Amino acid sequence: MKNKSAEVTTIPASSIEFLTQLKANNTREWFNAHKEEFIAQQTYIEEFASALLGVLNLTDVIETQSGKKSLYRIYRDTRFSKDKTPYKSHWSGSFKRASKQRRGGYYFHIEAGNSFVAGGFWAPSPADIKLIREDIAFDGTPLRKIIGSKEFVANFGTLKGEQLATAPKGFAKNDPEIDLLRYKQFLLVRKFDDEEVLDPGFLQHAGQTFAAMRPFFDYMSAVLTGDANGETE
Repeated sequence: MKNKSAEVTTIPASSIEFLTQLKANNTREWFNAHKEEFIAQQTYIEEFASALLGVLNLTDVIETQSGKKSLYRIYRDTRFSKDKTPYKSHWSGSFKRASKQRRGGYYFHIEAGNSFVAGGFWAPSPADIKLIREDIAFDGTPLRKIIGSKEFVANFGTLKGEQLATAPKGFAKNDPEIDLLRYKQFLLVRKFDDEEVLDPGFLQHAGQTFAAMRPFFDYMSAVLTGDANGETE
């Protein structure tokens, strides 16, 4: 899929305003009374997601087929939650990289006062965690070089994600790479304020942020799809 100029969209202020109103009136009655407005605003987000997919496909191979298919439903699953509000107060979507050789995924989140673009490994499998930790323990230099680069720091600050309180099983507490070995998630996150989200350049900035994730994704893909000799599967 090629990026087309007609697809380049700007998120309108009305989309952020709708989310603000929904957060203040998070009931089925209010939502049903404003269903047409919801559909209109979600269409803008779908168009933005389609344009963002086009930008991504210029530099990566994405399995997600359309912007519409990237979006998560706005309806909350409240079955196991104490919070019974029926709707999310944000729009979000994700793009899956194609083939098992391309690991990692892209995510965007649009919410009044809490928008961000992210990527990485939210819930890596035990097998993946084991491979990542073994590689870090063998030599953490390649990963440290990536997360310490000027481009990485400028976009993401630091590596994010949940961490263990102590050393993972099988690794010493005084391991020189212990700060990296304790990670359970490996996330790259860049926040955007409302003014930045509504700016015509947001699509480009989001695309550039995704592109800045590639060195990290390339490293992780090599670790997770290679054999003991470093050859890819």
